[in-house]
Parts: sequence; C-alpha cells; structure tokens
Amino acid sequence: MRLTFLLASAATAALLTGCTMTDTKLTDTAVETPAATPAPQPPVAERIDHEITQVGRTRNDPYNWLKDDNWQEVMRDPSVLDAKIRAYLEAENAYTKAVLEDPTTELRDELFAEMRGRIKEDDSTVPEIDGPWAYYTRYRQGGEYPIIARRPAEDAFNPDAPETILLDGDAMGDGKDYFSFGGIDTSPDHKLVAYAVDTQGSEFYKIHIKDIATGAETAAEIDNAYGDFEWTANGQAIVWVHRDENARPDAVYQRNLATGEDTLLYEEKDPGFFVGVGKSASEDVVFINASGHTTSEVYWFSTSELDPEIHLIAPRQTDNEYSVVHWDGQFYIITNLDGAVDFKMMKAPMESTSRDAWEEVIPHRPGTLLLGMQPQKDYLARMERENGLPRIVVRARADGAEHAISFDEAAYDLGLDSGYDYNTPILRFDYASPATPDQVIDYDLVSHARTLRKTREVPSGHNPDDYVTERVMAPSWDGAEVPVTLLRRKDTPLDGTAPVLLYGYGSYGITIPADFRTGRLSLVDRGFIYAIVHPRGSMAKGYQWYLDGKLDKKTNTFKDYVAAGHYLVDQNYTSKGKLVAMGGSAGGLLMGAAANMDPQLFGGIIAAVPFVDVVNTMSDESLPLTPPEWPEWGNPLTSETDYDTIATYSPYDNVSDKPYPPMLITGGLSDPRVTYWEPSKWAAKLRHEAPEAGPYFLRINMDAGHGGASGRFEGLKETATEYAFALAAVGKTDELDLEKK
Repeated sequence: MRLTFLLASAATAALLTGCTMTDTKLTDTAVETPAATPAPQPPVAERIDHEITQVGRTRNDPYNWLKDDNWQEVMRDPSVLDAKIRAYLEAENAYTKAVLEDPTTELRDELFAEMRGRIKEDDSTVPEIDGPWAYYTRYRQGGEYPIIARRPAEDAFNPDAPETILLDGDAMGDGKDYFSFGGIDTSPDHKLVAYAVDTQGSEFYKIHIKDIATGAETAAEIDNAYGDFEWTANGQAIVWVHRDENARPDAVYQRNLATGEDTLLYEEKDPGFFVGVGKSASEDVVFINASGHTTSEVYWFSTSELDPEIHLIAPRQTDNEYSVVHWDGQFYIITNLDGAVDFKMMKAPMESTSRDAWEEVIPHRPGTLLLGMQPQKDYLARMERENGLPRIVVRARADGAEHAISFDEAAYDLGLDSGYDYNTPILRFDYASPATPDQVIDYDLVSHARTLRKTREVPSGHNPDDYVTERVMAPSWDGAEVPVTLLRRKDTPLDGTAPVLLYGYGSYGITIPADFRTGRLSLVDRGFIYAIVHPRGSMAKGYQWYLDGKLDKKTNTFKDYVAAGHYLVDQNYTSKGKLVAMGGSAGGLLMGAAANMDPQLFGGIIAAVPFVDVVNTMSDESLPLTPPEWPEWGNPLTSETDYDTIATYSPYDNVSDKPYPPMLITGGLSDPRVTYWEPSKWAAKLRHEAPEAGPYFLRINMDAGHGGASGRFEGLKETATEYAFALAAVGKTDELDLEKK
C-alpha cells in the first residue's frame, strides 16, 4: 500500500509543487464540520528543467534547484539556507515523522532504552602514560560528550586518584545543536592543552589553546582549520592545517604562540590532493602528507625548529603510494613501488631519501596486504591482512627477529594503539569480534605475555556464548568469492525465515571491520542475522580486491553485494524480501545501485548520507571531494568513457518505474562530504518515477553533518529509527507494517 502525507499548509504545497493557490478555499462549514483527516501524503518536489551538456552528452536535472547557490556559506551557517529549500526539507522531515517515527514511538523508545542500557554511562578509557601524567577520556553518568582528564603517572591505574579535568565536553557542548572535538594534545611541558572543535558538523574546526592551571585561553583561536595539528618540541608553536573556502585541507601553517603570526610551511596547488600533518612516535619529526586517492607525497621537518627547513622524502609519482615512520634513526616506508600491489616495506637514511636510496626490508607478498606500522624504541610492529583477517607482526631492532600475535575467532577486528611512550617495551592493541566485546590488551614485547587492561562492560548483560560469528564466502557473478561476516543468535533458525540486515560499503579500499557493536544486538536478539558484505572495492582480500572494484570495474562492488544476498537466500539463512540493505556515504551509492539492479531482493533499504548523484557530483569541481576522487570514480568533465561508465550505474540517473522496496534515506544539512541535496534529489526522483513503490522516507538532520547527531545518546536515537524501519520492513513489529505482501 502506498503511504501518503498531507503537507502542513496549502501555501507550503504551492511553494513546493509550483501550483497556485486559486483552488484553495476555506469555508465556515469546513471550520464547523471538520472533514475526516486525510491520509498523510509525501511532499512533491517541483520539477524545473535544468539541462547540462558536457563531453558531448546532455542530461536534464529537474531537481537541481535543491542545491543552494550559497552552499559554502550554508556549511558554516545553516540559517542562511534558501527558504524554498528549507520548506521542502522540513516537509520531508514532517512526512517521515508522521508516517514512520510517530507510529513507531514505543518501539523506538524500547530500542533506544535497550541500546542505552548496554552502554556503561560513566565509562573511561585505559590511561595512556605521557611523561609525568596519565591521560584518559571518561564520561559522566548521563553525559553526551567526553571529558578529557589526567592523573599522575604513578597512579595511572588507580581510579580513585585525584584527577585534573582538561576539557569538559558536556559543559562545552551544552546548548549547542552540534558539538564535536577534533584533535586534542598537550604541550611538551604539559602546561597547555590545544584542542579543535566543530560546532556545525561541517568539519570546519577552530583550534583553541588553554592554560591548564588557570583555564584561560592563552592565544587567539585558529579559524578555518582541519581537525589535526601538532606541537613543536619547545611548545612555542602549533603546526596546523588550513581548510579553504571549498572545505579542502590545502595548506600547513606554523602558529607562533608568542606573536600570533602564522608562517606558511606548505601549500598544495593541486585540488586533487589533501594535506595533513602527523608527528613521529619518536616525537623528533613532523610529517606533512599530501595525497590523492592513489598518489602520495611526504615531507618532514624537525620538531625542534621554530622556523623549520622542509625536506621532501620522494616526489609524487602517479599511482605510487607511500607512508613513512621514523624508527631506529631512519625512515621506514610502506609502498606499492614497482608493482608491489599489496605493498612492501623499505627503509632509507634520513639524509638520503630519494627512491633510488630505498632499501628493501620486507618484499612484496601477493595476498598479504601491509596496512601500517607502529614504531617503539626497540620494536617495530606492523599490521597486515591475509585472507580477510588482520594480524600483528613484531620486528625486534636488535636482530630483526619477527613473531606474529595470533587470534582464534573466525572473524575479528584488531587495532594498534599508538600510545605516548616510545621507550616502553609494551605494545597496546585492541581486539573485538561481532560477539566479543572490545578488549584493550598490553602485550609485553620481551616475554610475549598479555595483560588484559579493559573489557567493554555491557551493563544490561551480554553472554558471547549466546551468539555465533561466521565467515562465509559467497560466489559472485564471475566466480570471485566474496567474504561475508555473519552474527546471529545460536537459536536463530536457519530455515529461510530469519530476516537479514545486509550491510555493505565497498569503496576507497575501506574494509568494514568485524567489530563489536552493542546496537546490533537489538536486531539480532529479535531474530535478525546481521551480515557484513566485503565486496570488491574494499581491501578485504588485498589491494587488488580494491582495484577490481573502482573506475571501470565499479559495478563489481554492486554485483558482489547482490550476489551475497542471493547466496544467503540459497543457503537458507533468509529468503527474498527478508533482506534489509544498509549502507552509508559511498555505501549509500551501493544501496542505490543494488536497488536498481534487484529491487525485489530486498524488503527495505536504509541509505545513510548516500552518495547517489554521481555524475553531477563528479562534475562539480567546487565540491570538497570531487577533484581528489576522480582517480576513484573517473572524471566525467574530460572523459567520454568516464562519463558513460558513471552514467550506467549512478543511482540518481538510473531511477525508473521499478518495484522498489520501502526506503529510509538520511542526510545532514551541513555535510561537506555527501551534500544534503544528493539524498533529497534522489528521494524526489524516486517518488516521481516510481510513485506506486516505496514508501520513501527522507530525513535531513538540520543541525548536523556527515556523522549525524554528535552526542552519544542522540546518535542512538537515529539508530533506533533505522532499526524500527528495518523491523517494520520485514513485518517484525505490530506498530507499523511496511512488508510487501
């Protein structure tokens, strides 16, 4: 049944549809004898022809008007959004509230209470020792935002020791619609704390510097900043990254705290390259990283210099990627140079870093992907992935001997914690699986003993033995085997009756981890199987797996995902119409493409901040991510082939009258990554082209960006809405039934 919504007023309806008010008439009779309340109807966006011609191709975009001409200013100040656009977005939000949110109020409240009940509200991180202090993050009971604090190093693991609060996120975020920290770091003498804050969700940060003893700000704030920065060794300056008017990190400056002057250290002229800064674990070197999607260039300078000399490691070379750490007085480099698809490890002396001086340390091993390095004084740990699973390998400086740290579960997540102390023989890492809560483990690099520092508490209770984690391989259209991670309760029947939440991403080489998320349990405990597909376009099976899911091979990502869904049907995990697809950002592109390819496979689709308007976005050079992402998608401004390839799969350009399932589509008004008009235009076009399908629910967060609500509990409310939709889509709740019969 098609669900509809009555707009708030005839005037609003006229504004959105382009009709006039001449047919609207109010009478005394209507006031005295109200008519029956009409069924809710969805907003209908006005269609205005807007032809675009490029590389000999012409397309019409009738919803182009939803992109505010002043969008850059909207990112900084959402209040300046065009009134007509605002009216449409608010009408969409009202429809979603009336038809989806209000009928599921009790269910959403129940889901929210469950998810909140699994969070230890007064939780804290394991302290990290840095010189005389141990630093940690904690939350207060009921608090939305983190508190950054420290205690003396000798009392690092004594929770009753006196503490000093450096930053109180709850107090700082009070009264703000959005609040998020970026980088946070203390000065080398531990007297000052620098921190970056975003209050719009637009990722334009302001960097503040505060005296810890007095609480007073000691310098003028740094505006239009990226979230990362570094202190110089003497604490006299901050090295920070500037964002330009199009939200691109384009330059590195050094702020002299005594004079307030900014000195330009590096400026990137190519809009396809973003810049960032990072300090070596030894704290002797600051790296400036300039990178596109497949090409990188690294500079370095000494942290001891107030007016530093900048050194280039090796000049950029198209499709050559490399990353650098400082260890044992040399630079250690992970690179794909000379066809090392899954990367190899090299080293070079600091005084001679050109590529011809690089010496091989670990050769290229096809199928074993080198992910990164973590140096400590006497050991170099590295992360690598083989057969879809990560592992840690440790190399000793003294003799080059190596050993791996092993794990037993079928699927798991692993992460290295960089920590503060370079001289310690202790390596800290994080471990979790879909069924096993996160653990923080200190690993003795000499004795190989493990000390469990923390296991995530689930206050409402969690027994890992009640759940099963599986890794299955689904054959795709061409025989490629696609890894799929599954989480289910032991008592969930495998007879085709269970619904499946099928999560996917598959772009930029990003591999969705097999981690522990307490929110998922609210679906799994209601009979869902939670499945994560690792399609081509990720690096789940190495870098070649990524290369086989980009540019002209991008459709492999979509085919892998749909094939995984069919495999789960064929293997009796579920049945057609009982899969709820879910993905966000580039994963939202996957949702749109899968919906166009096989709409009847799915009972519902959740597309969060979806990148669905691919031709238009990749043709708009002013958008923050467009030039850097041409190596990922192609450039439709200059290449007929790229244009045609993108046009074949771009969800917005391929909407037609198909039996689409119900969809929940979300966005953020100040999102610089996937701009609000992408999901808005897509929803409007779905309603126009396939009006009898759906229903389609669009929810734009008017106070947030790409990540949604900023508070830890406000974010749970958004998840509760998504899960209520998923349950309704497969007929698992009496409050609202969206299941197609």
